[in-house]
Amino acid sequence: MLIAISFGWFMLASVLAVVDGFPVSAAPFSDTSLIGLIVTELVLGALALGYLRYRGYALRELLPRPDWRGCLEGALLCGAGIAACTVVDALLPSRSGAVEPVAQMLANARPTLIVVLAVSVLNGLYEETFLLGYLVRGFASSGASFAVGLSVLVRLLYHLYQGPAGAVSVVVFGIVLGAAYWRTRRLWPAVVAHTLADILGLS
Repeated sequence: MLIAISFGWFMLASVLAVVDGFPVSAAPFSDTSLIGLIVTELVLGALALGYLRYRGYALRELLPRPDWRGCLEGALLCGAGIAACTVVDALLPSRSGAVEPVAQMLANARPTLIVVLAVSVLNGLYEETFLLGYLVRGFASSGASFAVGLSVLVRLLYHLYQGPAGAVSVVVFGIVLGAAYWRTRRLWPAVVAHTLADILGLS
């Protein structure tokens, strides 16, 4: 239920974009679209946390604990994730001539810095809290492969709108974050890594 609340709308919109041939994906990121994402995540995040509180879930155990060490680890984790994506991309068959939706969205993106920072911080916090802090932790008893794999699957489903190249990067980066979280059970480095990756991608 929690995943339906926090990611259901995004997954539906992403799948519809694929079915329709990515008509919306070609639109570049803008202040308007990013602010819309901020509002949506704030509303859905509040609903998701309210649901968990109603069910008696210990929210203090779910939310990340910021610290300087985690910031440094997050920066290194972001670098590792980007390096892994670069290697995998180099190993995949070339799709020369193919126009990737995510490339179109980023090529013409002109969001202001303050909006980029705001959406990057919120998006990193939102996604990793529910994907890793809740989902991986909640299915830990099923083993690393299942718990991390499930989080990567959900992550992929709401990023399908980015096209094949974007989807591959999402999967690889998600595996890196998931594996690091599984090993340390520390959420803040993953939040920082995700935030930095978003800032780099949108800047």
